[in-house]
Amino acid sequence: MVFNRGTAAGRALRRYPVVAATVVVIAVVLLLLGAGADTTAQWIATLFTLGVVGLTSVGMVRDILRGHWGLDILAVVAMLATVAVGEYIAALIIVLMLSGGEALEDYAAGRAKRELNALLDRAPDIAHRLPSGVDTGEQVPGSPNHGQGPAEDIPATEVTVGDVLLVKPAEVVPVDGILLSDAASFDESSLTGESMPVARTAGDTVMSGSVNGTHAVRIRATATTADSQYQRIVALVQEASESKAPVVRLADRYAVPFTAVSLLIAGIAWAVSGDPVRFAEVLVLATPCPLLIAAPVAFMGGMSRAAGSGIIVKGGAVLEQLARAQSAAFDKTGTLTYGRPELVAVNPEPGFSADDLLTLAASAEQYSSHVLAASVLAAAEQRGLHPAPADTAQEVATNGVEALIRGRTVRVGKRRFVAEVDPQTRPVDLFPGQMGVYLSVDGRFAGTLVMSDTARDNASATLDRLRDLGITETVMLTGDGLATAESMAAEVGITQVQAELLPQDKVAAVAALPHRPVIMVGDGVNDAPVLAAADVGIAMGARGSTAASESADVVIVADDISKVATAVDIGRRTLQVALSSIWLGIALSIVLMLVASFGLIPAVAGALTQELVDLVAILNALRALHGRKLFRREAKRTRRLKSQVPSDSEPPRPARRGHA
Repeated sequence: MVFNRGTAAGRALRRYPVVAATVVVIAVVLLLLGAGADTTAQWIATLFTLGVVGLTSVGMVRDILRGHWGLDILAVVAMLATVAVGEYIAALIIVLMLSGGEALEDYAAGRAKRELNALLDRAPDIAHRLPSGVDTGEQVPGSPNHGQGPAEDIPATEVTVGDVLLVKPAEVVPVDGILLSDAASFDESSLTGESMPVARTAGDTVMSGSVNGTHAVRIRATATTADSQYQRIVALVQEASESKAPVVRLADRYAVPFTAVSLLIAGIAWAVSGDPVRFAEVLVLATPCPLLIAAPVAFMGGMSRAAGSGIIVKGGAVLEQLARAQSAAFDKTGTLTYGRPELVAVNPEPGFSADDLLTLAASAEQYSSHVLAASVLAAAEQRGLHPAPADTAQEVATNGVEALIRGRTVRVGKRRFVAEVDPQTRPVDLFPGQMGVYLSVDGRFAGTLVMSDTARDNASATLDRLRDLGITETVMLTGDGLATAESMAAEVGITQVQAELLPQDKVAAVAALPHRPVIMVGDGVNDAPVLAAADVGIAMGARGSTAASESADVVIVADDISKVATAVDIGRRTLQVALSSIWLGIALSIVLMLVASFGLIPAVAGALTQELVDLVAILNALRALHGRKLFRREAKRTRRLKSQVPSDSEPPRPARRGHA
């Protein structure tokens, strides 16, 4: 069979050549034995094993010089011992277990390294540079007044400080700059985590990576792409990823004591019996196959179990860190909350009912692309209200919408926008995290809608479950204001809050947490650096950006925060199974070595017996895949939550305040 370089088999052969070569050699040796060419088979097996011993010894010596003692030592001794006593089939099996175990562990621990590409793919490649002299108050194309030359498309990397750029509706701002247009609205959620669009006026700073609203605007560049906010986030991700200390293989932690005990038993058996064959007979039973295979199999089983629950875990080491985690940090917007503004109250003035007010608001907002408009329309639909068509409608950037509906002039938007036609417009009382939408009808203040980004219904239960699983410290890290953050933290049961944080502040905050390992849960590009810096970064994949998903160690496919606790539960279960498999293999091997030290188990029988030990350890490790008790517990919890909480894709209507 010919393997194309692009096929999966071809890639596997290139990545794991020793495994492929060992399988081929074993097949050849078995064919030769079947043909009666025993001597040739023994020479081929012996030379191949010695070649692998040489290659393994080079890496082993390098590791020892760096102070790392692993299972390679015992594997090398076991391979040499089996060759010395002529057990070349056992030697080949040890080679296969050694190389295959490393390949399995590499597969289980392999992390995606595409977070920087994901960030860069989102960054704009093209900037629209305007001719010089356009920053004199003239409006850009697409604005109410225009009359200047066309913009020139240039690579974003060629933007220089002082260039005047056109940013079209819904485009990502390519570089940091100063707003030249009178007013604009930007979605900065990918940078600050703030879910509400931010209004900017002429002279305000505009950050690269933010998304322009519904009108084309002009900015003057204050930085190149390399020095802008978005690229600093990319640099933070890279720095955080590179600074993470490598996790030591679980099995290697038992390497030195197991090797020492095995060599001690074999040495004593040799010394007492005076027969060097006794040394080899003991070491045949001391091969580290259970340690090399059991842990990777358990972790792969745990990863498969997690995938079945909608949780993508990027490696066995990640599961181990999840199992040992003591602290958990959470972003607020889109993580602990739904990340979508919701209507929580309708406060009509005399002469209007709540339904009248909401119907008028929806009738005007249907002509707006603002995020609040979608929430108003959704709230009207939930109540069975139908927006009326407008005769005319005009969206005033960063302020609101004015529409003529059935002969009545309706304004919906900010207080100052409504106060322009009715100075008697009264401010509405708001709780932290809320904002008011004001309405006027025919120039008279008609009432307010109160909007809020609500906490996920299962957020509090998830935090309780994490505490039951051994997470001793929880903290909220957010770019929102302190009052809003503290209100949300109190609602979901988090006692520690750090607010008004930039991406680099979140990285520092996670690094400062004393109880480790630390889990960080978030979504959005602004969380990418801290997800990469945390011991375990968990991205809410359904809502999270590609950058956040690629930076994280765990991606939750479903938009369900309860999966965070499920991931920790699976991690703990998997580690328990892996450790039990390792100890089972060690215990059986030691018992058999003690029996072999009295000469009661010949080398051939020992090799076959050791394979039974391997099989027992592997079958025990496979419990991480099945986990029936865990399955039943998770199924019961899922059914209970489904009976209590609607799907996250359709968040429940929040409790109403006021006259809703």
